[in-house]
Amino acid sequence: MPLLRILLPLSAALALALTLPAHADEVNVAVAANFAGPMEKIGAAFKKETGHELLISTGSTGKFYAQIKNGAPFEVLFSADDETPARLERDGLAVAGTRLTYAIGRLVLWSAKPGFVDDQGAILKTGNFQHLAIANPKLAPYGQAAEDTMKALGLYEKLQLKFVTGENIGQTYQFVGTGNAELGFVALSQVYEGGKIQKGSGWIVPDALHKPIRQDAALLNPGKDKAAARALLEFMKSDAAKAIIKAAGYSL
Repeated sequence: MPLLRILLPLSAALALALTLPAHADEVNVAVAANFAGPMEKIGAAFKKETGHELLISTGSTGKFYAQIKNGAPFEVLFSADDETPARLERDGLAVAGTRLTYAIGRLVLWSAKPGFVDDQGAILKTGNFQHLAIANPKLAPYGQAAEDTMKALGLYEKLQLKFVTGENIGQTYQFVGTGNAELGFVALSQVYEGGKIQKGSGWIVPDALHKPIRQDAALLNPGKDKAAARALLEFMKSDAAKAIIKAAGYSL
């Protein structure tokens, strides 16, 4: 009987050990600013599932491209577009066949002030504001989508003098959130939770007004021989990851 009491814990410990990775590792991940929040949650779920930990850097897709070209040791890129990962693959800096669309982003015209932005975006036509924040269209796909939206509405020239330009969508959100700009074009994921915009007021921009924001990930050369990096891309296809992405306001 005493022997049985000893063997049961040992067998349970062995079973647990067999479910964990042989060697927990770290993955150096470059993440577009709009996806910073969801990536933190995915990182926690990924660690719980595999034991691997993510080292997350956030910023603009354009800047990440330049850094990767200059030898930055990122192992996986989560881009805010589908063009940058494809370009890196053509450049020989991303592993062929590893690209995947992990999310389709949504653009929102948002203000931290309740009731300031109507649900049709008509405030853009009135021009009753001093500053309009957008991300740099040359660096950030969400900035390009904002520019496309204003051109589609015939308002770009009228509004251009009001622009406050953020380096990335994270900085653009800060401009609006702190009140330095009364409103701005940000990623829906930055203000969306529980099926609705959680604070302030906003207009979710119809997809027809800009090119689809297809967000692709790719395995970069520094991660090509790293099992943990490949496991992360595989995890992005899981129900757990997809649930986090959908809850943040993205389409799949």
